Amino acid sequence: MARITPLNRYRNIGIMAHIDAGKTTTTERILYYTGRSHKIGEVHDGAATMDWMEQEQERGITITSAATTCFWKEHRINIIDTPGHVDFTIEVERSLRVLDGAVAVFDAVAGVEPQSETVWRQADKYKVPRMCFVNKMDRTGANFARCVEMIKKRLGAKPLVTQLPVGAESDFKGVIDLIRMQAIIWKDESLGAEFEHVAIPDDLKDEAEAARLELIETVVEQDEAAMEAYLEGNEPDEATVKKLIRRGTCGLQFVPVLCGSAFKNKGVQPMLDAVVDYLPSPVDVPPVEGVDVNDTEKKVKRESSDEAPFSALAFKIMSDPFVGSLTFVRVYSGILQSGEQVQNTVKGKKEKIGRMLLMHANSREDIKEARAGDIVALCGLKETTTGDTLAAINKPVILERMEFPDPVIEVAVEPRTKADQEKMGTALHRLAQEDPSFRVSTDHESGQTIIKG
Repeated sequence: MARITPLNRYRNIGIMAHIDAGKTTTTERILYYTGRSHKIGEVHDGAATMDWMEQEQERGITITSAATTCFWKEHRINIIDTPGHVDFTIEVERSLRVLDGAVAVFDAVAGVEPQSETVWRQADKYKVPRMCFVNKMDRTGANFARCVEMIKKRLGAKPLVTQLPVGAESDFKGVIDLIRMQAIIWKDESLGAEFEHVAIPDDLKDEAEAARLELIETVVEQDEAAMEAYLEGNEPDEATVKKLIRRGTCGLQFVPVLCGSAFKNKGVQPMLDAVVDYLPSPVDVPPVEGVDVNDTEKKVKRESSDEAPFSALAFKIMSDPFVGSLTFVRVYSGILQSGEQVQNTVKGKKEKIGRMLLMHANSREDIKEARAGDIVALCGLKETTTGDTLAAINKPVILERMEFPDPVIEVAVEPRTKADQEKMGTALHRLAQEDPSFRVSTDHESGQTIIKG
């Protein structure tokens, strides 16, 4: 079976944010506009597609990062939904490890919040190119300029403003696209599915001109020829500007900043365009580095290509009510087919690949093969835990073992009745498999079961 979407049209992205910045709503809208979700799910009525564990739907927060595939303008976007609560930092680290790019969502009222800083630093650590979406522009107290200033001061980032808001709070109507120098106004009656490009309102022209000047002066620094042409009075055209923004974003020189209101369906389509235009594909990021199985001092690179030997990283294990244990893997190189055997190089054991699923937030599609760049779920792997590498048996490699924090709390637990001892043991073992920062042991002196995390 040939590759359906070329690798340079893949975008493996995460949506990261502080709790309540509107991350799940933003993801929901992305799924809605890319046609994967028929009814818009609202977080506050417990219907959001990405929050698929019952606990999440009750509390309206995202606990486990589900992986979802959707399509936009002939590009395949794999979205990993990362948790925003500080308690789940390990999940965020793990998700960032397998991403090529990220969208950071900020609350236009609160600006940069503590957890946003934590996640931002983690993304710095893994050198993840990213862009920002200033959400909730329709809320009372929304302030775009202040938010941009906080991105600069608190995160130490270099924001590249590519849009300005038209109106704010209850008068928020749309955005000014500083690249095309047009305003995009959403139609409320179509639930935000329809919008029109209009001339920039007179009262915003001066502000837009000044912001565009700053945008152009920043992007031409990415290319000497463009810089020289600009100094001679020739402004770069739209295609060149986009190319330079892409180069600077992928090179971690700056972060494009967009704005909107996901809840009011304004600003989501241009954000999807920006994901496609500016964030890297698996081909744009350096090849993944691992170590030789027999000599951990020896570095091994795996190119992001179907021709390279197969390698993948297991970044999440979940128990699913219908298919049992699901192992989410990011395929870095080569092709994986269902039915074949691969090596778990960390455990030194072979695994047979059974069912392979492409996940949509809560529905799934059976597939027969996965290729470089794909993020898929494998059913029924016996030995693999989070952070393990799966590789071709004849070309084994260990892709960097993830480091997990030491436990900060430990408690003894016991079942209510003796009969439940085995059930409790099984459940705790499953939890430890899903979350390597959770540990279970038995105190030999007292016979108690100790859990740490």
